[in-house]
Amino acid sequence: MRIAHIAIWVQDLEKSKSFYERYFNGKSNALYYNPKKNFKSYFISFADGAQLELMHKPEIPVLEAKEIEHTGLTHFAISVGSKKKVDMLTNQIIQEGFTVVGEPRTTGDGFYESVILDPEGNRIEITI
Repeated sequence: MRIAHIAIWVQDLEKSKSFYERYFNGKSNALYYNPKKNFKSYFISFADGAQLELMHKPEIPVLEAKEIEHTGLTHFAISVGSKKKVDMLTNQIIQEGFTVVGEPRTTGDGFYESVILDPEGNRIEITI
């Protein structure tokens, strides 16, 4: 078994799609739109077959104080292959104005990672 995909609600579908394409080499499908439900989505596919579904529906409420951890999905991790790539991508993300909530480091359980926020405030671990 494997996780087929993870889905997240977003306010700005195009900005989120561009973020995952630019920084994580994701490839997007064409926009799906269901006018009956006022629902739009993209599936972002990654080289290893993993997928991320970005979904938008105007009436979904925005979670306030996203920087505060809460119950539910807390983060997902994207492996970039090496310590050097973790450092380089984290620095690029900082330079381009995104929030880093955890600088690159080796965690107590042995992972080398940084933690960033995507444009919607979702936590992403960038790891080896």
